[in-house]
Parts: sequence; structure tokens; C-alpha cells
Amino acid sequence: MYAIVDIAGQQFKVEAGRKIFVNRLAAEKGAAVEFDKVLLIDADGAIKVGAPYVEGAVVKATVLDDSCKADKVLVFKKKRRKGYQKLNGHRQALTQIQINEIA
Repeated sequence: MYAIVDIAGQQFKVEAGRKIFVNRLAAEKGAAVEFDKVLLIDADGAIKVGAPYVEGAVVKATVLDDSCKADKVLVFKKKRRKGYQKLNGHRQALTQIQINEIA
């Protein structure tokens, strides 16, 4: 059984017991969170598609870590023949959650 869920503006395919990284959530470590923006549910071949969301469907999860960071993304700018170079780096803040159940 899996579901397609909208979490913090991004869509994820989730299954019970799976751990995923999502954009920073306003929840502390160990907190239980619920996501009700479920776009699709597949229960052993029986597919329910929402318009836009499946009514009554909820994905329950637990926050494992609220202070993760993604890999560094380097932004390099250069203007040739002008002597201009600039290097910036950015690490996106993430939250790690574990999916408990799809109800």
C-alpha cells in the first residue's frame, strides 16, 4: 500500500515504515504529524484518485530529526574577460520523518 502526498509544497510517494526527508516543518523532534493532502492511494491494486484530494485520507508520521541539512549546492558566477568571479554555497534545511500509517 502506498500513497502520493503533498508535504510542504512537494509531492512524495510514501509507504508505511519508510523514512523520508522533507522541507523544514514546524514540528519538534518526536512530534506526531498528520498530512491530509493525499492525492492518490493504492491499496493492493484498488486505486483511489482525489479531485484534488482523497476525502478522509490521512497519512500519519513521526518527526525523527528536525535539524538536518541537505548536501551543499554551489552557485558560481563568472563574467569572462572582466576578472569577476563569485562563489556562493547553500544548504537547504530539512526534516526527517518516518511514515507510521496510511489511513
